[in-house]
Amino acid sequence: MFSRRLWIGFVAAAAASLVAPAFAAGKGKILVYSGSTGFRHDSIPTAVDALKKIGAQAGYTVDATEDPEVFSADKLKDYKVLILVSTTTDPKKPESEWFTGSRLDALKGFLAAGKGVIGLHAAADSHYNTGWYGQMIGGYFDHHPKGTPQATVTVVDPKHPATAKLPKTAQRVDEWYYYKDLDPTLHVLITVDPKSIGSGEPDVNANAIVWYHAFGGGRVFYSGLGHTNESYGEPYIVDLLTGAIAYAAGR
Repeated sequence: MFSRRLWIGFVAAAAASLVAPAFAAGKGKILVYSGSTGFRHDSIPTAVDALKKIGAQAGYTVDATEDPEVFSADKLKDYKVLILVSTTTDPKKPESEWFTGSRLDALKGFLAAGKGVIGLHAAADSHYNTGWYGQMIGGYFDHHPKGTPQATVTVVDPKHPATAKLPKTAQRVDEWYYYKDLDPTLHVLITVDPKSIGSGEPDVNANAIVWYHAFGGGRVFYSGLGHTNESYGEPYIVDLLTGAIAYAAGR
């Protein structure tokens, strides 16, 4: 009897060892949304492809869509993280905004459930007629210098998962956003030096480019970086986004 119990225990342990790794391999699902009704960024397809790879390497299942019908309580319930990729709208056309009515309620419910939202680049150039959205992102796009000049960026908080692997300072080429209605309580992670671009900015908050905050019961991360196609293949952005996903997922 003792040997039979021992054998049953051995078989059960062996079965568990086969099942457990497969179960543990999946950390959950990420939704990448890249619909836009305003200016369309050329880098969106590249960004979506990069996020699929980054998410998969981190152990997540990644879905991507540009259909705003995905924003319902039922369709969002299985996702841990929502990533908004340069989701521009037309500030002069309130009808260009899709986070209204039940869709806006679904987004609020998503955060209230303790989940995470990541906004990339022109996600701040969106939903100007929906004040809650700007509060969620942390501010709205205001303007940017012409072109994609090189600038000096500085990590001001190296303890966050998104910045832990980044150098203290770096030279980067991008489209440098400045913001309005910026929430002064945001946790700023990376700043850009306006002087390095060749344009002085009087607003002391204008140099914030990457930040995060707790909002609506969940977590929100925003990065103004990512205008160019090339950036999504660079270790700097890959490490930044990998850490951003970890944060947004609550890990």
